[in-house]
Order: sequence, then C-alpha cells, then structure tokens
Amino acid sequence: MAPMPPGSAPPPVRKRVAALREEIRRHERLYYTEARPEITDAEFDGLMRELIALEAEHPELASDGSPSRRVGGEPAQGFATVTHAQPMLSLENAYSWEEAQAWLARAARVLGREPTGFVAELKIDGLSLSLRYEEGTLRRGATRGDGVRGDDVTGNVRTIRSIPLTIPERTPLEVRGEVYYSKKAFAAVNTGREAEGEPLFANPRNAAAGTMRLLDPRITARRRLDAWLYAVVEGSPFPESQSGALSRLKALGFPVSPHWRRCESFAEVRAFVDEWHEKRHDLEFETDGVVIKVDDRATQEALGATAKSPRWALAYKYPAEEAATVVEEIGVQVGRTGVLTPVAHLEAVVLAGSTVRRATLHNYEDLSRKDVRVGDTVVVEKAGDVIPKVVRVLLERRPKSARAFRMPEKCPECGDPVVREQGEVATRCVNPGCPAVVREALRHFCGRRAMNIEGLGEKLVDQLVTAGLLTDVASIYDLEAKNLSDLERWGEKSAANLVAEIEKSKGNDASRLLFALGIRHVGEKAAKTLVGHFGTLDALAGASEEELQAVEDVGPNTAAAIRTWFARPRHRELIEKLRAHGVRLDGERRERPPAGALSGQTVVLTGTLRGITREEAGERLAAAGAKLSGSVSKKTDYVVVGESPGSKLEKARALGVRVVTWDEMLAVLGKE
Repeated sequence: MAPMPPGSAPPPVRKRVAALREEIRRHERLYYTEARPEITDAEFDGLMRELIALEAEHPELASDGSPSRRVGGEPAQGFATVTHAQPMLSLENAYSWEEAQAWLARAARVLGREPTGFVAELKIDGLSLSLRYEEGTLRRGATRGDGVRGDDVTGNVRTIRSIPLTIPERTPLEVRGEVYYSKKAFAAVNTGREAEGEPLFANPRNAAAGTMRLLDPRITARRRLDAWLYAVVEGSPFPESQSGALSRLKALGFPVSPHWRRCESFAEVRAFVDEWHEKRHDLEFETDGVVIKVDDRATQEALGATAKSPRWALAYKYPAEEAATVVEEIGVQVGRTGVLTPVAHLEAVVLAGSTVRRATLHNYEDLSRKDVRVGDTVVVEKAGDVIPKVVRVLLERRPKSARAFRMPEKCPECGDPVVREQGEVATRCVNPGCPAVVREALRHFCGRRAMNIEGLGEKLVDQLVTAGLLTDVASIYDLEAKNLSDLERWGEKSAANLVAEIEKSKGNDASRLLFALGIRHVGEKAAKTLVGHFGTLDALAGASEEELQAVEDVGPNTAAAIRTWFARPRHRELIEKLRAHGVRLDGERRERPPAGALSGQTVVLTGTLRGITREEAGERLAAAGAKLSGSVSKKTDYVVVGESPGSKLEKARALGVRVVTWDEMLAVLGKE
C-alpha cells in the first residue's frame, strides 16, 4: 500500500469527522429549531469535544461549515463595514386599525385594485440581521446599520446555535431575519450584569443589539441569543410569495417562527391581530405587534418602495402596556459592587395585572436624558416580564414645584464620597464597609450558586448586619450558635443548623469561593475555568494580566479586574481570614496537557492565517503546550503573523520578539 501523503487524515478519521458534524448539526436543529432534544447537554458536549480534538489533530480537515466554528474566537479589532446588496429598509408603522386600513387604501391606489392575499407574522423584538451563504456555507452575517451599510458580525453570528452554518443549497443565498433574546435568556443576562455591577439592559432588543456588537465572540457565545428568519432577498429559484419564502427557509433548516398565517382577506389579518393581542403575553419572547405583508411577489414588485419603506409591508404596533402615575420621590439603591441606581418611587398604579410602586431609571444619564423630576406625571411601561421603567415625562402636567434629581455626592447608606470612573456610566460607593455593599455582598456570597449556605437568606443577613454580627463575608465563619440563639425569632436548633451549614461550606471547591467573592466580570463559568487552570486562589492572586489572558474565555477587562481585586490590601486580608477559618482555597485543577514542542512558551496570533482559522491554530498550539496570549510583551516567545497583522507586529519588532508565519510555526510543531 502506498504511504499516505503528509498531513492527510486516514479515511476512518475523515469518516468520523463527517459523521460527528452531521450528528451535531442534527442535534442542534432538534434542540434549537424544533425544541425536541434527543440527548443530554453533557452528551452533546462530548460530541463537540471529540470533533474539536480531531480537527485540531488534523487541521487539513478544517471547514468553515464545521459546528466547531461556533465556539467564540479571538476578540475583533472593530467591525468591518458591509454594503448591503439590497437596502435593508425599515417598515412603516401603524398604531391603530384605521392607520392599517389607510395603508391598504394607499396600496390599492398604486395597484389600481385592492391587494388580496396577505401573510401576518408576529413582530420579533430584536435586531435585524442579513446572512449570506455561498456553496452551502455561511460566509457573512451583517447588521442592518443605516439600511445601506451595516457591521460585519459574522464571528458573533456563528455562535448562535439556531442559525445553520451549512445548508443543503449550493447556489448563493441571502436571507434576513431577527436576532432576539427569549424572556428567560434576557433575565439571565441582566442577572449577570447586576451581579457584576453593570447597568441593566432596558429591554431584550437593546440587549440583542449590545450583544451582537461585542468585539469578543467568546462572550457572545456564552449568551443565549436566538434567531428567526423571515425573508429571502437573493437565491435561485426565488420564492414566488412570502408564504413560499417561509416554507423554503424552514425546508433549508433555518429557524422560522411558527406564529404566522396566510390570510386571504384583510378581515382575516384583523382576526390574527386581535387573536394575539393578549395571547402574546404567554410567549417565551417579546413581541410588540404584527408584520403584515402582501403575499404575492409580483404584487410586491408592482407596489415597490419609498426611500425608507416597502409599500407592500406594514408593522402594526400593539398599544404598549403603560400607565400614567406621579413620581413621589427619587431614591438611590446601592448594589453589591457599590453601584448607585436611581429608582422612582411612584403613586401606586395597576400595570399589566400587577401593582407598581417602583420603577428603575437605570442610571443617572438615562434619568437626565428623560428629565424625570419629583412631582412629575410619568408614563410607566411594563412589557411582559421586564422590570417596570419610566418611558417619558408628561411635560404638560409638570407642576411648578417639580424638583430635579441630583446624584448624591455621598453614599446614602454610609456617607462616604461616591466616584464615577472615567469611561463608566455608573456612579459607585467604594467604601467596602458600606452597609448596603456589605449586605449585598453577603447575600451573593451565601447564594445557592456561590457558597450555598442554606438558611442564611436576605432577612437573616439584614438582621445580623444590624446586630453587628456580620461585617464582611469572613465574619460569617465567626458566627456561633450561642450568639444566634439570643436573637429574636431564633432558637437553639435553628442556630445549630445554620452553624452546621456554614461549617459545611468550608469544603466547597475554590471555584465557588472565587465566584462568591464577587470580583467584577468573574461569573460562575469564569471562576471554574480560572480555578481549573491555576489550581489555587494563591496561584491566581499571583498571576500577571498576561498569564490571566492566556486562560480560555478571560479577556483584558476580566484580567484587569482580577489583578485590581487581589492588589487591594483589604482583599488580601479577607483571603487570610478565610484561610484561618479553614475555608478551602484550592480546587479541582484540570490535568495539564503533556509537554510538547511549545511547552511553557507564550504565543500571540495576529492577522488572517493562511489555510487555517485563528481558533483552529490556537487549539493546535495549545495542544503543543503553548500559552496563548492576546497581547505582546517581553515575555512573548513567538508572534505568528498572517495578513493584515496590525499593531501587534510593530510591537513585536520593537521588543525583539521572534516573528514567524504559520508555515514557519508548523515547522516548529513538526519537531514533536
């Protein structure tokens, strides 16, 4: 038998890779599009890990259409601008059925007859997106932008598992749709931002837009974005109707909302609109209306478009769930990280079935832009499960006595001066002993996902802080049953049970402790990754920013936040207190890969590499023992350059760091 050419994968490996890709795509479709999964998340992850390992071992099998490409790669250096082949026009809005009928009358005047045959689709509250496929593979994803030009967000699009990376269609195809957050995913994103002291997103649409514009697709991959497609703008054969386009999209494996109907008459469209007016609140996503489209393509072309909107489509908007009420006071809420958030205290009003007395103002800039004052009559909105918010001020009702709000110069909880760091929206109290910061930090520390101290809930934390028994998280371990049993509503048994829970928490893996400490940008997953990499909190505390960034999913902001936290004397003292109490500071460290040609050496990738993606190259280098870094320093051993390498190449030359091409790096790897 003739020897196989170098770098050629054996047939069994090729067959296994092809089978894995097909199987993973099938399970993605079952889970994300058809909502009927057949395997567990752990089983799915096992298939994905096997595929990534095989592709890393045999880079000649790399493919843009591989499901492994969904894993977020390196942060982008900004987004390239895409000019749309066809403008992404906005839709004309109608806020009453009379306005919808007026739209129909205008269409009739253009055609010389009233159009018949419509498609009614629920309007998705998300971000418009254009996707282009060539040779059956996703080549580009772009935002709407100004309608003519948008941002190339292909790297982020690849992380959305409901969007197929490959389709059974070889001719060029361009489709459009909406990226959105489900209510559950949106709540999870805001919970995470609140835990990290970041301003909350006002609504799912803003959250989707913010996520798609993240420069680091690794962060996008951790958020549960979803998508629905609803239009074909290029392809052959081209659908002859909107209903035909939806059917074709579904047949090709695209996610298509099931909530649409073909209506013969405008009366049937009205029935669809009325049907979903209340029923929409039971959906798992936000919708604020119905998109009405003339179904027949030839009729669409006859109607044409204005400079801004197609004449054959209309967005019918439901009245918002809103009510008018009076701002009785504007207070400030201090969060776990010291962020001061303005909160409007309202005259009680019933909204979407519940009584609302408070509404968030998000941050001082939001409050100032809306010019909300004490005494104002404001419109409060609540869409589905979203936090009530002040939408606008009814200026015509503003009394002369209305009082403008000013962010306090001192923390309302502790009296210490507050600060607003450059480049940040948030104003913070930086006093670690602030009662509000201590209370929130304690609640977070004891939470189920953190140290999981059952029984030490919100009310008890408040009681113990007020009694002076809790001053920081380490003081939890000073609590004794005899101190607790003397407090109101406490007995010997309940006190003993809590002390037992506290003692039990000392044995938690250090990843729980790291998350519980509440370091900015260090969530549950990052904490597990960091402890898995460094093994102990002591090793983590001694790591440089460069070493931290070499860890999977740790970017510059997270690395800087970790270094800043451990650099503060009070935090080092806190760690020593926890150590003295016997709290575990080590974790389950991942097994290090065997030594390879690049063992212990730091490598930076920059530019577009020939014949391999940067993600795949990174996996190959890591398998050879390399530490991957996002920045160049004197400690860097190699900088691997491709096309358009940017400033990293200049810095490498200035520091005298060895610069190689990918082919030259392959020669180094060949020494294994």
